[in-house]
Amino acid sequence: MKKIFTNIGVLYGVNEEKLPYWTINHKPLQHIKNAFLSVGTGFIQDYGEMRDLNLTLDKFSNVELIDCQNAIIIPGFVDSHTHLVYGIPRVEEFLLKIQGKSYEEIAASGGGILNSAEKLSALSFDTLYNMSEKNLKQALAHGTTSIEIKSGYGLSIESELKILRVIHTLKQNFKHIHIKSTFLGAHAVPKAHPNKEAYLNEVVFPLIPKIAKEGLVDYVDAFIEKNYFDTKDMIDLISLAHQHNLKTRFHVNQFHDLGAIALAVERNAVSLDHLEVLTPEDIEILAQSKTVATLLPACSFFTRLPYGPAREIIDHGGILSLATDYNPGSAPSLNMAFVMTLACIQMKLMPEEALTALTLNPAFSLGLSNKVGSIERGKEANFIVLENFNTLSDLPYFAGNQIVKRVFIRGVENI
Repeated sequence: MKKIFTNIGVLYGVNEEKLPYWTINHKPLQHIKNAFLSVGTGFIQDYGEMRDLNLTLDKFSNVELIDCQNAIIIPGFVDSHTHLVYGIPRVEEFLLKIQGKSYEEIAASGGGILNSAEKLSALSFDTLYNMSEKNLKQALAHGTTSIEIKSGYGLSIESELKILRVIHTLKQNFKHIHIKSTFLGAHAVPKAHPNKEAYLNEVVFPLIPKIAKEGLVDYVDAFIEKNYFDTKDMIDLISLAHQHNLKTRFHVNQFHDLGAIALAVERNAVSLDHLEVLTPEDIEILAQSKTVATLLPACSFFTRLPYGPAREIIDHGGILSLATDYNPGSAPSLNMAFVMTLACIQMKLMPEEALTALTLNPAFSLGLSNKVGSIERGKEANFIVLENFNTLSDLPYFAGNQIVKRVFIRGVENI
């Protein structure tokens, strides 16, 4: 049955220009006050001002009218960087952070990624799937309607395959949402291998053709950082990924600038993520490319790291995306509204800019901006009804409050 949402206080994220992504060089996405939104067969059919909606009984006899009572509607969030499939939360490391230990100190003492890999290896597929499904449902409840999920807490052939097959099963069981899968085997070097080269040659490189053939992944990723993997490893991974028709996205410039940005952009990386440490030259390179700059403010919040230069990226014309970085060690939150609050307060973004970086731009980074990410005729009807707000600014302002009233995915309410 067709649905028409009436008396919308403000309808945000309207993409009249049909932009695949937004930068400062484009017109901003629009909003419509006192609006309606028409949905049929899972897709947006029409929208506009209430005065343009002719509510005659004969025309709408087979239509469900939903009175929004002046509520705000925004596009569904698109979370383009998560580590949603993991074993056990690392609460003990959180306590160490409170006591002043840094991310690098915890990792050097056997914590961090290696800790998660050890815990995950002991879990059965069914246990890991059930935990991951619970995480995914929590993301949906917070208004995330499309999501990327990485492996990387396996660090062995068996465990990496287990994670990727959990993600694949989530895709099968949640067909109404878009789930993109990323192979992050090059996340850390496990204790079982004598060095980085041995691990890459024995685990990471052999897995790429296998998982590509099985259709388990959409992207290849790596943690390019001191004491992890370097730019040569990144170039080798890009070459192998491209041989198997896989695109790439990378963790770069979290603690150090290793020169990865120019090399990755030159080789058509889809997204470069973290970017807490950026030079003016890096920002300009990103601005001249279609590689998405994905910043992760919740990670900076939980680890006390600097926040990425979102304001500078936008002002120079780069494509900015924001994501949760949801993981058990450095960003244990699936709340995209919380990410928006941090982006506004700590990164000096205006609410409309932050919303676009949480919707249309991450959709572009996942190859989905022709389907989701904005209010646009013909796109999937993925949107959020907010709880008793007057303007979009209320969303980041009321930090930590319950802001999601109803979530619709392909026109059907997520319950």
